[in-house]
Amino acid sequence: MKQTQPILGQKGTLFFLVIISAFPPLTIDLYLPALPTMVDIFDTTESMVNLTLSSYFVTYALGLLFWGPLSEKFGRKPILLTGIGGYMLASIACAMSNDIEHLIAARVLQAFAGSAITVVSTSVVKDLFDGRERERIMATIMSLVIIAPMVAPVLGAFLLQIASWRMMFVTLAVFGACASILAFCYKETLETRYTGSLVRSWTRLGVVIRNPRFVILLCIFSIAPMALMGFLAAGSYIYINGFGLTEQQFSYFFSFNAIVASFGPTIYMKLSRHIAVQNVISGCFAVLVAVGVMTLTFGDTSPWAFALLAAPATLMVIMMRVPATNLMLDQQDKDTGSAVA
Repeated sequence: MKQTQPILGQKGTLFFLVIISAFPPLTIDLYLPALPTMVDIFDTTESMVNLTLSSYFVTYALGLLFWGPLSEKFGRKPILLTGIGGYMLASIACAMSNDIEHLIAARVLQAFAGSAITVVSTSVVKDLFDGRERERIMATIMSLVIIAPMVAPVLGAFLLQIASWRMMFVTLAVFGACASILAFCYKETLETRYTGSLVRSWTRLGVVIRNPRFVILLCIFSIAPMALMGFLAAGSYIYINGFGLTEQQFSYFFSFNAIVASFGPTIYMKLSRHIAVQNVISGCFAVLVAVGVMTLTFGDTSPWAFALLAAPATLMVIMMRVPATNLMLDQQDKDTGSAVA
């Protein structure tokens, strides 16, 4: 570790990074079991309920572009605290929504605030670690973070049984409050800040985009997660409406998928010791294509057939995250926040 954290220490820093990296999967996966029931609760259509998810993804992506350069100008800690504070307020707003339109609006705010947390989590890893050590730390973080999508749908289904969908967002607000304690203990890791104007800080995105090696890697590694995003958006409908499972049964199938995916970072680290990184990545893409063809062929025969095909696909996506992030960060010596965005 290139810098010390007086309060957190080395193990505390790793725990801190795991917690703030867990925001996206928790925010997405916790309320997935409630999606089909929300159609009846709000007396609306599936497409409107799906907007609570799709609007989150779009705003989250745009938010990364907004917060990334700002983390280079103001530092990681102010952006992190702002993001967590906004996330808590947005989560409470979600819980208080009385119609689908207000829930969608609150989810947009939640995504915007949550993207600030993601920018900081990845930037801090780049600030503190280099090379193979950074790759190892990222693999460790991802292996631990994957616990979130294992637990989240089961917890969500449980909350749906004992309370209501509102309790899911209250839980997210409480998680944000707990994370804020660690955020206050975190010592700033950005050593050199961008000294230009606020407006010009966003022009640093252009510097990153003009790096051809970075852009090529970005295009390559943006393909695989598309399948995962589609699975997250449609998975609950496929299992509950398509296969006729209950919310609790869906949560078990979803957790099975996450358990398989949790081995991704570890498998990658072991393979990369003996096989060139490029060959590992090529193999992952080949498996994704093969699984996609098989899913189209007989993925609709049973929930287990679909699950046994979705699991290796998710595993391949997670396996590629470690080298993808590490390779792209290696292309930028500066402007880490913009590169993360």
